[in-house]
Amino acid sequence: MPFSFEIIIFYLLALDAIAANVMAWCTDGKWYRKNFRTFSRQLPMTRGWSTWYLILVAVIGYLLWRLGAWA
Repeated sequence: MPFSFEIIIFYLLALDAIAANVMAWCTDGKWYRKNFRTFSRQLPMTRGWSTWYLILVAVIGYLLWRLGAWA
């Protein structure tokens, strides 16, 4: 299976979306707020945001599949 630039970017986004969901659903967020103070004010780690992010990445994967990127 040849890897294209789009597929590599998709896998990186999918890994990030899964990690964001694990952090949002399995932790209380104290570590995130403590270590990423400025960033956490602008983009809080919430379950809704991370779930929406995972859904959007899944849609991108589905569109890449429909376009034949995994052919």
